[in-house]
Amino acid sequence: MNISSELRDLDRLGLEMYQLVADLYPICRSITGDGVRHTLQGLQQYIPLEIQEVPTGTQVFDWTVPKEWNVRDAYIKNDRGEKVVDFQVSNLHLLNYSIPIHQKLPLSQLKEHLFTLPAHPDWIPYRTSYYQETWGFCLSHHTLAQLEDGEYEVSIDSSLTDGHLSYGEYFLPGKTDREILFSCHICHPSLCNDNLSGIALATFLAKYLSTATRRYSYRFVFIPGTIGAITWLALNTELTRRIQHGLVISGVGDAGAMTYKQSRQGNAEIDRVVSHVLQNSGRAYAIEEFSPYGYDERQYCSPGFNLPVGRLSRTPFGTYPEYHTSADNLDFVKPDYLADSLSIYIETIEILEANKRYLNTNPYCEPQLGKRGLYNLSGGHQTTQERQMAMLWILNLSDGKNSLLDIAQRSKIAFTAIAQIANILIEHHLLTEILE
Repeated sequence: MNISSELRDLDRLGLEMYQLVADLYPICRSITGDGVRHTLQGLQQYIPLEIQEVPTGTQVFDWTVPKEWNVRDAYIKNDRGEKVVDFQVSNLHLLNYSIPIHQKLPLSQLKEHLFTLPAHPDWIPYRTSYYQETWGFCLSHHTLAQLEDGEYEVSIDSSLTDGHLSYGEYFLPGKTDREILFSCHICHPSLCNDNLSGIALATFLAKYLSTATRRYSYRFVFIPGTIGAITWLALNTELTRRIQHGLVISGVGDAGAMTYKQSRQGNAEIDRVVSHVLQNSGRAYAIEEFSPYGYDERQYCSPGFNLPVGRLSRTPFGTYPEYHTSADNLDFVKPDYLADSLSIYIETIEILEANKRYLNTNPYCEPQLGKRGLYNLSGGHQTTQERQMAMLWILNLSDGKNSLLDIAQRSKIAFTAIAQIANILIEHHLLTEILE
């Protein structure tokens, strides 16, 4: 796979991804509405994203596309007319999907609609009410403690009407119609790691794959969490037959170790490739078994589809205190971590692209390597020995059934070394590719 050399400039790419995160950070996103559209339109500056609009009321399996929500302003004022909670200061202050309201009420009643984090009194929590029509505000616990008894004016200038669910899709055709799917959610407001980091990585991965020679076709979907994945699957059920591998991209900008959640299949090629990449990365990592709880991998892996889709992130959602709070901000994600995550995705793609099956054209005993100049390849002793062992393993296991990844795992030699030697053997007509 010929990925542009620019893609290897990870320091620069990390900074550019971070800048995209910063640009999208102020937008108030939800599962529907103008915030999602503005986000997708921003991504169109990087990739030719197609924006799809699905009408309210559309039946998608057991779900229905909800009403569209938009918000212009929201605040709480005390009896002196001072704003004590202000949506314009932080869009996390408003319970996402709050219905419109404008009334006065005492503090005792107001508190029934307020959400805080006592364990982190300076942070604002992120809360939603997608499928229950209500209203509320989120604020720091310190602010709540300072509210005095009295009457408060509550104003939420929002709308909840028939409209559309928006999502973005970008397709890159390859030499085959077999597809690799990348999916990220776009439904959170000002949260950097849990939302924007995945959007930024997916965008830059798509941008630079567009310049590559591709064996597989690639499909990138930017969708609202849960309802978006369900909607996309309902509208593209037949297309899913082409999906050979897939990853849900989320939480890729924090300092934690890379974490891979396996697909429901557990031993799909994508599961084995990511595990191999992490094992040979020299970094700390973790592998989690599939569970039907999490991000949209649980939709792609539902029994009716059972697609080979895992989730590749850094610190898993819900296991770091900043998750779904105002502390998941521009200080929490770093360009270096975004770049490091991107490099893992690139290595995964390179293996998927190169992981083919071959047939040994000289299967009866070992071929004479010396007369072909292959017995003593140049390099240091350890390198030479490993290359010779890689050659022997490839020749022995290339029976048309084993892939290069199978050989790498069986031999305990890194895939990159196996692939390099396989190309040498092909040049010397000792291997022929099994076409699929």
